[in-house]
Amino acid sequence: MEQVDVVVIGSGQGGVPLAVNLSREGKRTVLFEKRSLGGSCLNYGCYPSKAFLAAAHDAGVRRRAAGFGVDIKAEIDFARLMGRVRSKIDSSYIKKSLDKAGVQTIMAEAAFTGVRTVAGGGQEFQAETVIINTGNAPLVPPVPGLDKTPYMTYINFWEINEMPARILVIGGGYIGVELGQGLAELGAEVHIIETAERIVAREEPDLSQVLASALADDGVVFHLGRQAKQVRHDGNVFTLTLDNNETLEGEALLVVAGQKPNTVSLNCAAGGVELTDRGFVKVNDRLENTSPGVYAIGDVTGQPAFTHVSWEDYRRLMSILKGGSRRQMDRVLGYAFYTEPEAGRCGLTIDQAREQGLDARAVTLPLERVARAWLSDRTNGFFRLAVENGTDKILGATLVGPRASDLVHVFIDLMEAGATWRDLEKSVHIHPAFAEGLPTLARLLL
Repeated sequence: MEQVDVVVIGSGQGGVPLAVNLSREGKRTVLFEKRSLGGSCLNYGCYPSKAFLAAAHDAGVRRRAAGFGVDIKAEIDFARLMGRVRSKIDSSYIKKSLDKAGVQTIMAEAAFTGVRTVAGGGQEFQAETVIINTGNAPLVPPVPGLDKTPYMTYINFWEINEMPARILVIGGGYIGVELGQGLAELGAEVHIIETAERIVAREEPDLSQVLASALADDGVVFHLGRQAKQVRHDGNVFTLTLDNNETLEGEALLVVAGQKPNTVSLNCAAGGVELTDRGFVKVNDRLENTSPGVYAIGDVTGQPAFTHVSWEDYRRLMSILKGGSRRQMDRVLGYAFYTEPEAGRCGLTIDQAREQGLDARAVTLPLERVARAWLSDRTNGFFRLAVENGTDKILGATLVGPRASDLVHVFIDLMEAGATWRDLEKSVHIHPAFAEGLPTLARLLL
């Protein structure tokens, strides 16, 4: 067994910069990675999915252009499209960065063998500090027959070269709606099966309604409030039986029913690392586990599974390890769905604010009242702002429409700066930009 300063388990968007920076500071650092450097974002999350959606949405825009009197026929070369998507997956720069910083990188699955003692790839290390950044894995529901079929998850979806004529999607969360809409825009027949009564059910109901309407316009068929009861595969076609005995058929089956933490193989009990009831690594507000010297960052702690969350945890943990005052939640959380239209969210919804006992109110601006949206015939959506009465503090925002993933940063920045809705109301935004609607939204509070 070797003695080192730091062991990092997992090379996601937080683990890599932690390993690099700690090594540069003179700490002997070992990084374990069991699959591919770069974690989910680079290999089967953000990078491939957004490259895929760029092509799919472009095909959708060309088709929708007919409404403007512009007829464009899109020829889909799916193999070339997926080849381009895979070309965006390149972790070589990560390996170079780790090597340059002097990090010892071990491509093997790691597990605890004792307190702050980790082994993998035939090597064992004891460290002063252990950082867990193992992320999540696809949650596969226990549907009879599913394990005997060649179903896909978001991990291996990127390997296909032939677009299925019909695809069944189990799961109507943000991964399911993004990939489902993209496939429909490219010409596939798409069925989404969701156990909840609406898609992206954790979001506000009218956000779900707008996205459902948009996906339906693209040809997506929904089976809401339904569960898969049985799956069969005859070598060519999947047959999916729902709990109402309806049967669906497709040449492909994509399972995106949720995620689970990558902690089972870590043997956390051997390291005295406490987990939550759901299997996530338990941490306090300083990202430290109950086992002293063991920290965890990103979605393995049960936080929302977004790359920027793990990245921001890295910045906070660097401060914490140096005795700084940063905390896990000293930030405004924002995120987006890259559907068409997009959805951007930050902070609290009005219902969440009231559940916390805040005296809050919200205003909503339909996109048909935003000039750029009206001129573009892209009025399926809205802007919403939640504020606290008395203090005028901005509590959160929900944006559904074109460029919502960018526009939401206006609210994130205002909230980080401690600005109020009155500061936004006084702003003059460019006409006729989509962002022109944001001060208009704030003025509804006057």
